[in-house]
Formats: sequence, structure tokens, C-alpha cells
Amino acid sequence: MVVKENQEELTIALNRTLKEGDREGFMKLLKDLRPYDQAIQYMRIPRKLHPLFVECLDLSMLTEMLPYLKASSQVELIQSLEPEKAIPILDMMQNDDLAAMLTDLDPEEIDRLTNMMVREEAENVRRILDYPADTAGRAMTNRFVWVHENYTVGKTTEKLRYYSGYATSMNYIYVINSDKQLIGVVSYRQLLLADPDTRITDIMSRRVISVDAFTDQEDVAKQFARYDFVSVPVTNEDGTLAGIITVDDVIDIIVREANEDIEMLMASGKQIDFHTKPFTAAWKRLPWLILLLFIGLVSGSIISGFEATLEQVVALAFFMPLIAGMTGNTGTQSLAVVVRGLASDDISLKESLKLVLRELVVGIIIGLTCGFLIAVIAFIWQGSFMLGVVVGSSLILTLIIGTLAGTVIPLILSRFRFDPAVASGPLITTVNDILSLLIYFGIATAFLSKLT
Repeated sequence: MVVKENQEELTIALNRTLKEGDREGFMKLLKDLRPYDQAIQYMRIPRKLHPLFVECLDLSMLTEMLPYLKASSQVELIQSLEPEKAIPILDMMQNDDLAAMLTDLDPEEIDRLTNMMVREEAENVRRILDYPADTAGRAMTNRFVWVHENYTVGKTTEKLRYYSGYATSMNYIYVINSDKQLIGVVSYRQLLLADPDTRITDIMSRRVISVDAFTDQEDVAKQFARYDFVSVPVTNEDGTLAGIITVDDVIDIIVREANEDIEMLMASGKQIDFHTKPFTAAWKRLPWLILLLFIGLVSGSIISGFEATLEQVVALAFFMPLIAGMTGNTGTQSLAVVVRGLASDDISLKESLKLVLRELVVGIIIGLTCGFLIAVIAFIWQGSFMLGVVVGSSLILTLIIGTLAGTVIPLILSRFRFDPAVASGPLITTVNDILSLLIYFGIATAFLSKLT
């Protein structure tokens, strides 16, 4: 990876060599870069220089660089190439990377690009695209080594040598039967230590952990975390071997899912980054914010409904933002804990109840501590013991309820198969604002005669 300062210097140098037509100097600067850094430089140089950049790269370099570009940039690059250069690149790309690139294109454009490919490779890509988004089937690749159950160790080794340049992962060899069903797996270590005449079924492990092609990609990532896999086989409903998912694909899944959860937690909309145009970014954020705006009107209605209480005890207004803010903060903290836990574990009903009780105790401890402090402050500031009781007791109750809301809401969503991250920070905060104001003014109104 090239550090930021060097990236900037390199971009200037690449621009210069391209403009001067110094192909040799350009390649000298670019050849030692990893594909990721090449992609960064491709995006940093002016668009008018992109054709010159691509023209200097050979097919292998282009194929390795493409997956590190955004899908829109990938398609743009492919479409800018002559067919004799685009076709081999499409055939050489990993099927899962190619499927990801084609996902958001129109069916006509997908057909146009896949029709340019070798028939077998095109069929593999179309097969991957048939699986729903965010499933194991969409993330898998078919570039792996499998052998039939009647193979010997020697014959398996020969096949490995033959496909060494084709396979994405060569950590395991998968064994299938005559119906193409997965029946075993062999590690390289087992293969190296075995006699060449030994049958592959004699050394394979029959306890194979696989994932169904329709398994959610988050669950696939959990399997890798639990078993420290380097790759995992993907099977269809009938047990036939469909492909494999490798650890580098899982890292991409984890990053993508984490970004989506953060976007939903902050209600900021998906696919917004440093390069998103202002209008697009605003348009993606507006739906959530408009919803929260109307929910927020309820808070105003509550305050208006207790106008008489505020007129008699003006000091209550001073503590109103504090009560609402603290409740939203505790709710968001609990939400973050629960969403992070749900992302890494499957929480049972018993564990959910245990978590709710734990957060209840946490809420009580936080509530009592903060409630006592604010009660003392209110008493010292206004010289009113009852005001301290009202503010302190309100904060205790609202912090407990806010903590429980931040815990229970995502658990309920998860139970009904919704992404718990949709219980976004702003939503939890707004709901807790409403509850805290109701509790605060309700208690204040009940003790109004002693406050005045």
C-alpha cells in the first residue's frame, strides 16, 4: 500500500508521463504497485487520461485492477475497450467479481457483455446472478478444484497441477460423488503426506461444513469467524457442490455489512461517500429525516400540552433538553451494543432475556447515579427540594426506559428477521425524546402543587 503523500507525488508523476507520451516512464512508475494502488491512481488522474492509462496496461494487469474499482467505473472501463481486449478480460475475471460488477446493470447490458464471453464462463456468471443479492450463491466462485470419489492421491495431484493457474483457492480439494454431491474434503497437508496410490476417499474428511447457496452472507461470515476457515464450500438444496467462498470475499462482505449498518444507524442513506454529489447525498438522507421530522412534531405537541405547567414552574424548561438528550444517548449506547452483538452471534430467546435484564440493571445504575447528581444540582441552583426530586426521579425513569428501548427494539426486529440496524440512532433518540418528555412533564404536573 502506498502512503497518502507518496500517492499524491505518484499521481503528479503519472500525469506527466501520460501527457508526454512516455509509456516506458509510466510503466516504470506503475509496475511495482499492487492492483489496489493502481486502481487508486486510475481514479485520481483526470478522466481524459483514462484511455491512455488503460492502453498502457496488459490484460493481466487490467484484470487484477478491475475488482478494486467501483462497479460503475468497472463497466465504464470495459465499455471503453475494443472487443478483442474486453472479451479476454471478462473471461479472466473472477466470476463473483464479474457478477458484482453486472448486478446493477440493465438486463440488456448484462446480456450484451456476457454474450461477448466464452460460453462456459458466461453461463457460470449468469448462474451466480440468478441467486438473490447478499446470499452465499452471489458471493461464491466456481474456480476451485474438485475431484471424483474414485480418484487416487496421484491423480488428484495431477489435476491440481493442471488447474493451478485457474483456481482461486487451492487450500482444500473437494470430493464429490457421481451425483456431484459434496461428500468430503482433503487438505493439502493430507495430500502431501499420502501415498500416490491411496484412494482419495481413504484420506478425506467426511465431516464437511458447508453453507447453502441461499444462506445470508452475514451468516456465512459468522461461519468463517467460528471455524477460522480459509474457504467454505457452497451447496445447493440437493447437496450438489455449487462453488466456494474464500476468506477475501468474506472480508469484503464484513466491510460492506458494517458500512450498511453504520449508514442505517445514522439514518444517512446507503452508498454515500466522499465522492457523492450534494443533491444525491441529500436525496438519500431526506426520507429518514422527513419521517423523524414528523415524529419530532409529537415532542412539540407534548410541550404545548404542558404549557400551563411550564408557565407556573419556568425552571422546568432549563432541564428539558438535558432529560431528552440523556435518554437518547443511553438508548443509542444500548442500540450499538445490541447491533454489534447480533452481527457476530445468533442470540437465543434465553440470551435475549438475559441481555434485557442486564441492560435493565445497567439502566438502573446509570439512572440512579445521574438522577442523584441532577437532583442535587437542581436543589442547589433553585433552592427547591421538590424540584430536585422531580428532575432526579424523571431522569432515573427516562434513563431506564431509554436503555431498555435501545435494547428491546433491535432484538424484536431481529426476531422478525428485520435488520436490527434499521432501529437507527436518530429514530431511537426521537422515540426516547417523546417518552422522556411525557415522563418529565407527567411527574412535574403530578407534583405541581408542591413546586409552586
